[in-house]
Amino acid sequence: MSIVLLWTDILVWLLVIVLLVWGRVISRSPQVKKQWHTIFKSSIAMASAIILLFYLLFTLLDSVHLRFAAHSTASNGQTVQYKGDTVSLLDLIFTHNLKSTERTYSAPFATHEYSKSVVVDDKGVTRQAYLPLKHVSRNDDLLVKSFYAVLLGILIGSLIIVLHLFWQSSGNFRELFWRNWKAESTLPWRTAYLTIIILAVLLTWLYMLSFDYHVLGTDKVGGDVLYQSFKSIRTGVLIGILTTLIMLPVAILLGVSAGLFGGWVDDAIQYLYTTLSSIPGVLLIAAGVLSMQVMMDAHPGWFETTLERSDLRLLFLIMILGITSWTGLCRMLRAETLRISQMEFVTAAKAFGVGKFMIILRHIVPNLMHIILISVVLDFSGLVLAEAVLSYVGVGVDPTMYSWGNMINQARLEMARDPMVWWSLFSAFVFMFILVLAANLLSDRVQTVLDPRNR
Repeated sequence: MSIVLLWTDILVWLLVIVLLVWGRVISRSPQVKKQWHTIFKSSIAMASAIILLFYLLFTLLDSVHLRFAAHSTASNGQTVQYKGDTVSLLDLIFTHNLKSTERTYSAPFATHEYSKSVVVDDKGVTRQAYLPLKHVSRNDDLLVKSFYAVLLGILIGSLIIVLHLFWQSSGNFRELFWRNWKAESTLPWRTAYLTIIILAVLLTWLYMLSFDYHVLGTDKVGGDVLYQSFKSIRTGVLIGILTTLIMLPVAILLGVSAGLFGGWVDDAIQYLYTTLSSIPGVLLIAAGVLSMQVMMDAHPGWFETTLERSDLRLLFLIMILGITSWTGLCRMLRAETLRISQMEFVTAAKAFGVGKFMIILRHIVPNLMHIILISVVLDFSGLVLAEAVLSYVGVGVDPTMYSWGNMINQARLEMARDPMVWWSLFSAFVFMFILVLAANLLSDRVQTVLDPRNR
């Protein structure tokens, strides 16, 4: 077994490490801790954060890629030959769905195909019939399996809650549990526990029934739609997070420089983002993606597998989105920097001979953090939706990569069938809707707490 490091895998794990370090650093600041404590006093913000953590969990599971050896052992002096397929931990969890590919469309929980096929019976008579699916259960025990799945989900959710209580408590476990459950704690832990239980029950129910049914049906080539929906989480989350992180340094550097230095620096930066804003973003993204596609087609030897090729296209799409989406934040930071640079503490720092670099680090950027954090959470949901739109028009991620945009693009022709094939579009919509809704609700709370105008 060998670990395969894709470019996006490296970036997402570096991001996790940076977030953990950043969380450790800000935990030492009483003022910052109080702000985040105020954010999560809202039950809606707490529930939204837990939903986003579940999405992040699936993203991390799909960001560990492995290649297995073609032979179990290798003789001395010989190099190990690996299989051509690269799989992630999420693929290993859903191995049964990968192996249970049907022939064509089937509806959720169906036992037969969605459309009739021409068959010839033993007597040589040709007729049309609904062919049975190969990889579904014929037993009418859906309610029994659902009952056991719900019990197991409650058990898993309760285990997560117990681990949190043991980590949070210092010996008074029972007292802490009842205080949290009666909503007597400073944070709405009861809402958090109920959200964890609901998510654990839902995910366990979907997973356990996926062994015996196609819970969300199959697509045109018989692929399981539930598996595709979970695989698309990584694409949406990476575009939302990594694009924002690429955009932030550019917007902060140019916005602060324009507001603080003024003169020809301000004029040049204003000309740059005004010119960039006047060009339709879709055209820039299409030109960049198509240029990258031509370059990859001209150098097929760069990639050992199709996954590496699609991953590079995803990385390039993230970079293009980051380059074209910094102008709005840059404009806001420039205006705020102009205001802060005229305040007394900045004027006093200049009078004492403090360099402009130290003024930026100690006085300007800390007073811009509320705008930066609000923009991060607000832009995340917009970028997730942008991926769906770009993939729908054909300039998004690689067609071989799982994404909600590709699912919607493939489903648009299925909607015109008679009878209509609706479950691919419905699944992509639900998964994307929950992610965007949770991000928007959390961003509203962050804006309410951190924006000084709301105080």
